[in-house]
Amino acid sequence: MFVAMVAVYFIAMIWIGVASTKKIKNAESFLVADRTGTVILITGSLLATIIGGSSTVGMAGKGFSWGLVGAWWLLVGIIGLAALCALFAKHIRALGLFTLPELLAKQYGSGVRLLASVVIVCAWVGVIGGQIAAAGKILITFMPGTLSTMMAAAAAVFVLYTVLGGQISIIRTDAVQSAIMMVGIGLCAILGLMKAGGTQGLAEVLPPDFFRFPVNSSFSWTMLIEWLVLIGTVYVVGPDIYSRLFSSKSPETAQRSVLLTALLLIPFAAAIVVIGMAARVLAPTLSPEEAFPYMIKASLPHGVDALVTASLLAAIMSSADTVLLTASTIASVDIINPFVQRIRGQPLSDRSTLHISRLAVLVFGLLSLALAVKHREVIGLLLYGYSVYAAGLGVPVILGFYRQKLRLNAPGAISAIIGGGGWVMFSKTSMYHSLATGMKLQVSPGVLGFFISLVVLFVGSRVASAFARRQPGRE
Repeated sequence: MFVAMVAVYFIAMIWIGVASTKKIKNAESFLVADRTGTVILITGSLLATIIGGSSTVGMAGKGFSWGLVGAWWLLVGIIGLAALCALFAKHIRALGLFTLPELLAKQYGSGVRLLASVVIVCAWVGVIGGQIAAAGKILITFMPGTLSTMMAAAAAVFVLYTVLGGQISIIRTDAVQSAIMMVGIGLCAILGLMKAGGTQGLAEVLPPDFFRFPVNSSFSWTMLIEWLVLIGTVYVVGPDIYSRLFSSKSPETAQRSVLLTALLLIPFAAAIVVIGMAARVLAPTLSPEEAFPYMIKASLPHGVDALVTASLLAAIMSSADTVLLTASTIASVDIINPFVQRIRGQPLSDRSTLHISRLAVLVFGLLSLALAVKHREVIGLLLYGYSVYAAGLGVPVILGFYRQKLRLNAPGAISAIIGGGGWVMFSKTSMYHSLATGMKLQVSPGVLGFFISLVVLFVGSRVASAFARRQPGRE
């Protein structure tokens, strides 16, 4: 029953991809779905993008380990979406662009666009890898085989329907997946809580610390600030979220979709953490990231478990496909196309852009799968990708909307991207660990990188402006 249900789900997603191929008229169809997304479609796609491996397998693991404070993984994102809705959503859609690096080009120039594109692609490969790792951990719980084989199977499906149908395929599959997720996660939370003895059962078994909020002994104010800075920023300036705004039919559609998504995420956050806490009551010896798959297997009747597993796979794969297409779009539009234009004197044709985007989907899918097979830890892969992105690009993108008022320029933005993102990448080296130990650094590399980016943006801009004024014939 389980294998049949998952097989039907996989076939349905591929069929949508095949059907969407007929609607791909040009690169605009493939990259932004002809900008025809309605509030329902864009909201469904945003929900499906956000409720991925980190917000299911990973966040349930935090509920299992920490209790209610695990919900902050999504709650900081909701805060970020509220800021995006209030400040930028309508303006971003009104620009009529394809990618976030194009926005940076409008803010600072083409040099910043190229550098930002490289940083996003590198960071997003890690994010896709995290989603693949989560999908593999779901499948291995119910199906025979190795974890690597399960990762490869999940990756093959979402890479295939993304290659076939592009953004049209993703928005359609996301709408279906969002509906499946709502039913599946809700059922698992309700039935799992009942099996654990309800809220009274949780209170009798779990330590009081699990019910403390907004912080407890496992999750400090420092960690909350770190998540607000690193994860919240990604929701304000995330290239995958911006791809949805660019696909909206109007600026008003974009703004309403962001607001509705933020509101709908609140019950999701509560439900997923409850699933993790219930798993802690029923099977306290599990590893945290096994909590959600275990609850599906242990608390749901036969047949329903297959439906909920399909919903969990839907959550993970709908995030992975969006991030995959975002990275591929940026590679073709913002890296390869400008390079070809510089060499040949003219940009790629529309048809060539479409073919290169599809090829990039395959390449990044394989790279992400290799990374997932090597590292396997969901939250670790995602947090690293988010840290590189937020520290390198969060500050320049947000403050770029106020560039003239703040007197920011391209040299400052380039310095900020290299300084912030480079610091986080450096933090993975043995040299950094020796330095951090010697200096007794207590601040996380991501948060420190974020503030390095902020300082360097202003300092670099002022230095560049002062230097330009001293040059003959320049202001």
